Amino acid sequence: MAIKVFIKNGRVPVTVVHVDGNIDASTYEEFQIKADELIENGARHVLVDLAHAPFISRYGLRALYRLYNQLRSLHPDSELSEAEVWAGIRAGSYKSPRLKLLNLSKGVRTSFEMGGFDMFIETYTDMQTAIASF
Repeated sequence: MAIKVFIKNGRVPVTVVHVDGNIDASTYEEFQIKADELIENGARHVLVDLAHAPFISRYGLRALYRLYNQLRSLHPDSELSEAEVWAGIRAGSYKSPRLKLLNLSKGVRTSFEMGGFDMFIETYTDMQTAIASF
């Protein structure tokens, strides 16, 4: 797996993480380390581009969830309480304002939806639209 990172400017600076390869048991730690590094260096809005990631295992989903939680914890005062977030997820009215995904393959989309991640993380097929959504 290779990870490329660049910044796109919209209403806010968006850190785009382009993943080339699967995120699975053998690579999820590399993804987590990179995500930790980006957050330490100031990333606050992250778009993960999975155009070249044909497969994400449960380890990869767990790494995405960890990234979601890290970004959410950076802004506890500006977002809803934990109870309000979970109520919003159940009601379908909450989506993460800080983490979004781009270009999910059919297989990745299936895993993403089966894991319930589509309930709180938006996905896009167009980068400009995704950047504008932050």
